[in-house]
Amino acid sequence: RPGRDPRPRVIPRTAAEEQRLRLERLMRNPEKTVPIPEKLNEWAPRPPPEFVRDVMGSSAGAGSGEFHVYRHLRRREYQRQDFMDAMAEKQRLDEEFQKKLERNKMIAEEQTAKRRRKRQKLKEKKLQAKKNKLEQKKQEK
Repeated sequence: RPGRDPRPRVIPRTAAEEQRLRLERLMRNPEKTVPIPEKLNEWAPRPPPEFVRDVMGSSAGAGSGEFHVYRHLRRREYQRQDFMDAMAEKQRLDEEFQKKLERNKMIAEEQTAKRRRKRQKLKEKKLQAKKNKLEQKKQEK
């Protein structure tokens, strides 16, 4: 057929081979725009229900279906609490990292300033030595 691709169909055996085939397909037409997927939003649990109706839990007198409702609510709540704990931990680690970056930056700036002062001192010393040498030559003449 005129519209068909003459290349034989290759079944990739490894992930690297699959990636290579995808890149080759993209590079056949370099003018074509490449779809870049946007970052997916992080998963967040549903908020807790405003009102829970007649949940008897696992106590005696509950109907056969009530326990399952209770179990699902409990599981969802635990999941929500775990999510909140994980987010707090992530935030704490991010803050620690930012503090560490600031500390490292300050240390680096102090080192730079110290070295700059040292270079400046040497430069002034050389200049002073040069002036002294010129003055000695003038005095000799």
